[in-house]
Amino acid sequence: MTKVATPKERVLAAALEEFAQHGVAGARVDRIARSAKTSKERVYAYFRSKEELYAAVAADQLQQIMDSTVLDPADLPGYVGELFDFYTEHPELLRLAGWSRLEPNEALVGLGEAGMASLRTKLDAIARGQAEGALDDAFEPIDVLLLLVHLSMGWLSAIELHVFEDASDPGVLARRRAAAVLAAERLFPRSGE
Repeated sequence: MTKVATPKERVLAAALEEFAQHGVAGARVDRIARSAKTSKERVYAYFRSKEELYAAVAADQLQQIMDSTVLDPADLPGYVGELFDFYTEHPELLRLAGWSRLEPNEALVGLGEAGMASLRTKLDAIARGQAEGALDDAFEPIDVLLLLVHLSMGWLSAIELHVFEDASDPGVLARRRAAAVLAAERLFPRSGE
């Protein structure tokens, strides 16, 4: 049985599309309301401001990423592959992240408690892997995570390079994914190899 989206869920889904397309500054609450088949007043009943709505969308999307991927310090290349696949299936998240970097604002960058807890868990796992000898400790855990994230989204977000290869071609995506995983393998070999 298909679950029917609540009005608030429709607002969040419409807001994701609007923010991914137009950024925070260019997004319009009236378009979000229209797309969600509700009123602008109803949107503001759920969220006091456009910035609060954006923060809710960003936190929701971050939670989806965290729930969909597992960072195993013994297999960081596998994590890069999982992230690559997730971003391939959800390109709107890359656009959302790009806009948030262009429009720096503390209120918009906040990850919320769940997001911060998830990031701390990943950083602790990397530190634990280093302490146990499964990972080289040449990099700080935060640098390891940064490298993994950028390896996973590098090809997908570098749209200027898409003129050389069709980014929607499954063969191209498979090669780009393999390159990202291989780069992670070279930086952080799987434990036991």
